[in-house]
Amino acid sequence: MAFWKWAAYVLTALLVASSPAGAADYTIGPGDQLGIEVWKDPALTRVVTVLPDGKISFPLIGELDAGGKTVAQLKKEIEQKIARYVPDSTTTVEVRQSNSLHIYVLGRINAPGRLILNANVNVLQALAIAGGPNTFANRTRIRIFRQEGGKTLSFPFNYDDVTAGKELQMNIEVKRGDVIFVP
Repeated sequence: MAFWKWAAYVLTALLVASSPAGAADYTIGPGDQLGIEVWKDPALTRVVTVLPDGKISFPLIGELDAGGKTVAQLKKEIEQKIARYVPDSTTTVEVRQSNSLHIYVLGRINAPGRLILNANVNVLQALAIAGGPNTFANRTRIRIFRQEGGKTLSFPFNYDDVTAGKELQMNIEVKRGDVIFVP
């Protein structure tokens, strides 16, 4: 029985470590729910949702740009802005629910559409979540499209090679906004 407890502990630790909400470099995006707390001041404790334009509203400060910032960056900004009202405050910012990490899987797939992810996944895992390629799919010519630096990048993915244990470098981690197209 001790083995099963250990296995459950390891699995839980892996899930927490892979969760974007637990990652130090997680980038906040629209739809994310943030818990913001100023220690010993219940009036300054809120759960806020990041609006589509990336903004949040917080007492005494007003509107803040949260989208595109890390949790640490937002925490620092809140502490700086609130310092004139609450000196030497200890502020906590946490991602309560990640709703902005979404990708799109299109084409000849069993369940195409937008997928909201709550953990970091690779292409093979994303395809599994979307039900896998259907019987008419060209599994050797799958493409991943990513917007980066104002440009669209395209990555090839050969489902048959990856599932056979070959060309594993094609099985990249998907990022927010990626589009996986299965012809």
